[in-house]
Amino acid sequence: MATLSKRSTIYLDPTLHHALRLKALETSCSMSKIINEALREALAEDANDLSAFEERADEPLVSYEQMVKKLRQDGRI
Repeated sequence: MATLSKRSTIYLDPTLHHALRLKALETSCSMSKIINEALREALAEDANDLSAFEERADEPLVSYEQMVKKLRQDGRI
């Protein structure tokens, strides 16, 4: 069964639009397919980031000053 698509109007920077059109021609993919894939990748990355935040929620907080001191003590800066 094919998934239904929703129509949407988006406004692109002219340079990005031109690059998208060229990529669509070069890859023989529609602009919609390229945009959908890019959005899926971006949303998947966000989901991974949120999971990482949840996994580390119980870790102690470290201030910027403490981190700089630790890096200095370890000889990293």
